[in-house]
Amino acid sequence: MMTRRQILRWAAGSAALAAIPAITRAQAYPTRPVRILVGFVAGGNFDIVARLVGQSLSEQLNQPVIVENRPGASSNIATEAVVRAPADGYTLLLGGAVNAVNATLYDKLGFNFIGDLAPVAGVVRFPNVMTVAASFPAKTVPEFIAYAKANPGKVTHGSSGNGTTQHLAGALFEMMTGVSFLHVPYKGGSQAITALLGGQVQVLFEALPPSIPHIRSGQLRALGVTTAARSGALQEVPALGELVPGYEASGWNGLCAPKNTPAEIVDKLNKAVNASLADSRVNARLADLGATTLNGSAADFGRLIAEETEKWGRVIRAGNIKPI
Repeated sequence: MMTRRQILRWAAGSAALAAIPAITRAQAYPTRPVRILVGFVAGGNFDIVARLVGQSLSEQLNQPVIVENRPGASSNIATEAVVRAPADGYTLLLGGAVNAVNATLYDKLGFNFIGDLAPVAGVVRFPNVMTVAASFPAKTVPEFIAYAKANPGKVTHGSSGNGTTQHLAGALFEMMTGVSFLHVPYKGGSQAITALLGGQVQVLFEALPPSIPHIRSGQLRALGVTTAARSGALQEVPALGELVPGYEASGWNGLCAPKNTPAEIVDKLNKAVNASLADSRVNARLADLGATTLNGSAADFGRLIAEETEKWGRVIRAGNIKPI
């Protein structure tokens, strides 16, 4: 009969032997193409970032990296597909601020964004930009706040949709400055910009890339960017946090994997992403988009996700914001 010590030694040895195949698989990873799911149609910021980073990642991993668009339900369809995928590192999600927003915005999701996904690596941070038409009387943020307080509820705030990060950037501005907007949602950023140019709305907190041409042409006036620091693409425009202390409402992207993905695989992917972000070609293209890189560990990205989910949850609850 085996003694208790012998049984424990045998059990420990068996567990170690069972772990060897998993460790070997993680060390060999990847041995086939890796997919990155994107919750939006081709051509948008998410898609551009996924394809740019995916191309560099394929060089780092020596395997094809395929970007697959799964649009619908504000990225929830793509997110749930990754949550349900095998935790083997071959199916990843390009997540973003929209996922942190959706965690509170939607009452019933088939997954928990924080609990059911493993953060892999941050990729980029995008500023939005607060713009008004060139004819608008306020030329600075303090002048805008004074104007809005003198006209409560009469300043129309356009956005690319109810519950979008552009909508919430304006809602956060309301909370932190005491102004009151009349929100007018559109079906996308291009429609919102067209409405601002046409005078149907008076202020936007839209993404920087589609706004820049109209700012540079003089049709729109940029009052501030929503990131904590100024954007290299608009150095002369202040960060809103310079004028509204503590304000920050940037968009961001990063890679996530199904929970229980082996730590060795997450670590290998994290290092590959950070190497891609150090690539001068990738950096130059991201700078063209007005983005900055989010280099760091998986834990760093996890903290960002948790902080953003909590922040936008407060804004959504305070404004009683619904998806439709």
